Amino acid sequence: MRLKANIRFVTTDDLPQIIELCEFHAQFEAAAYDGKGKQEELGRALFATTPKLYCLVAEIDGEIVAYATYMKQFATWTVKEYLYMDCLFVRDYARGLGIGKQLMRRIAKEGATLGCAQIQWQTPKFNERAIQFYHRLGATAKSKERFFLKL
Repeated sequence: MRLKANIRFVTTDDLPQIIELCEFHAQFEAAAYDGKGKQEELGRALFATTPKLYCLVAEIDGEIVAYATYMKQFATWTVKEYLYMDCLFVRDYARGLGIGKQLMRRIAKEGATLGCAQIQWQTPKFNERAIQFYHRLGATAKSKERFFLKL
């Protein structure tokens, strides 16, 4: 079943729901998450004069059921700008309804508007359903390890 969601940019009123979705996303990826202070920090990043991050939400019957965040970045090798999609998360009960595809289409449209050459993102190896979804979209994967170094 496919469902047409209202895809729109996040507003400040949406931030509590985004923080809740971030917590669900972290749980899905078996990662720790502490939402304390995140609403204010996320608001500053999203709603600055020059935003550090963009966020789209998918809404059905007035409820936000998914979100996607992205930022513009620059690739040294290609010497082109691209969108890096940091998060794409759909509530479990809304998966399989075409909402992820609608979000990806909108991100592609926004990327083209910003003059970007491509979208890049990552997903955990265990998230086989997402990997299959991305392949169906025509995306290709590059195997790399992601490292974290605390500062």
